[in-house]
Amino acid sequence: MDRSKKLRCAIYTRKSTEEGLEQEFNSLDAQRESCAAYILSQAHEGWGNMPELYDDGGYSGGNMNRPGLAQLMLDVKAGKIDVIVVYKVDRLTRSLADFAKIVEILDDAGASFVSVTQAFNTTSSMGRLTLNVLLSFAQFEREVTSERIRDKFAASKKKGMWMGGSIPFGYRLEKRKLLIDVEEAEKVRHIFRRYAALNSIPQLQLELKNAGYRTRSRALKTGQTIGGVEFGTGALAYMLKNPVYIGKTAHQGSLYDGEHNAIIDQELFDEVQAITKSNCHDAMLGKRAANPSLLTGMLLDPDGNAMSPVQARKKDRRYRYYATRVDLIDPHSKAWRTSAGPLEKIVIAELAAALENPDLRYANDIRLQDQLREAQQIANKLRSSGIVAQRSILMDLKTIAAISEEKLTLSYECPIAREVRHLVVNANLAQKGSNIRILPSKSGNGADSAADTGLLELIAKAFAARQHLFEAKPNPIVEDFSRRHQIRLARLSCLSPEIIAAILSGKQPATMTARSLLRIGTLPLCWNEQNKQLGFS
Repeated sequence: MDRSKKLRCAIYTRKSTEEGLEQEFNSLDAQRESCAAYILSQAHEGWGNMPELYDDGGYSGGNMNRPGLAQLMLDVKAGKIDVIVVYKVDRLTRSLADFAKIVEILDDAGASFVSVTQAFNTTSSMGRLTLNVLLSFAQFEREVTSERIRDKFAASKKKGMWMGGSIPFGYRLEKRKLLIDVEEAEKVRHIFRRYAALNSIPQLQLELKNAGYRTRSRALKTGQTIGGVEFGTGALAYMLKNPVYIGKTAHQGSLYDGEHNAIIDQELFDEVQAITKSNCHDAMLGKRAANPSLLTGMLLDPDGNAMSPVQARKKDRRYRYYATRVDLIDPHSKAWRTSAGPLEKIVIAELAAALENPDLRYANDIRLQDQLREAQQIANKLRSSGIVAQRSILMDLKTIAAISEEKLTLSYECPIAREVRHLVVNANLAQKGSNIRILPSKSGNGADSAADTGLLELIAKAFAARQHLFEAKPNPIVEDFSRRHQIRLARLSCLSPEIIAAILSGKQPATMTARSLLRIGTLPLCWNEQNKQLGFS
């Protein structure tokens, strides 16, 4: 070591709990004093103590989320520190993974660390091996301690003891036991009774707001006061499901008799839970949604990932889609999207047709006649019911719809012989980017042809623009458009009768959309050339 070089030494101290830190001379001071004495003993080697304090009082060594350690690492990276001095290695970290990160930072900065009570040298492989062994035991000790604490916590919960956390509204804490707060408890009973009458948390929240109900105010150690605000729907939902109000304690899905007294009787609590469960089921079926989507939770994209309903609005018009849930895929993977309306129409039509036309092996089976009639009734209900009832039927049939670029596969539990069936629909699915456009089946399996509303609107605007430009007749449909856009629209009125007839009947090529048609570069006046260019011949 070059003795002429001055080594800047930073002392790092840590204590896992805040107990005793208020004392004039605490554990952090003792660690710092020992480290400072060691640095002084190495003064002949050029060691010098830095004045900055890197202390973490009340922070666990199991992770690196510590303000003092974070500042220490920043200063190391900035080249301000040559040696980190700690009382023991476990003061720096108790995790092997974190230790590897710290050593990497030190190596990059050309720095090292020293333990006052343990002779280690991180610059040699043997020194690192010794440190790894020591840290393995430190990590093992931390994990065993955590298991012991969890076991004690679970045993205490089973005895019904209060083990800390936010004190439930309606109770107060005295000698580590929950006691009923008379004034708050009466408010809790009122909240449960009113929810049982209203059957709606938003309505309950509004009623409590108008009545001036507020949450409990709490003063923090910092002097800040929290609470004292209106009850939110989330807080009410949590309160209505909390078994503490019937004298129970919950732990890992199990309920135990608590040491505290109940505020709510079992009958009222059970009634509230039944209402909550019913409301959740209605929400799942879309009964409470303003615009429910038929296939929510039943649709898979070509990669087998779940698709969820999404909406878009443009000029007061709502467009519905199903899109891949991005939380289920790699950020760099493709997310699929498909229009909701045509897909839902195909699913209903194909499934109803399949239920009405059973396999020949079942058609003449006398034992299955009741099930055959049930299947036909379900088919009729599928065609005639609203979306909520249709969704309920699909869920009862355990329907799963999987789309790909070439087909649609429906899996469902048929009421005939109670067997799972798989139906492959010959619907044309054309991919464009990450969008899938579903065209009706041409196989006659039950799905009717459906015209593309976007193309229909475009053709209507084309003839309106032609009339507006060439006949000088005002037309509110296009008169607000720029003249350039009006001309682009008007040229589409020159499409061949064959092309327009195909668009009206929904038999245009799968790749044709309103956007692609509007953005076409040049449109030949010859109808035969148009047919070739647009894929009609």
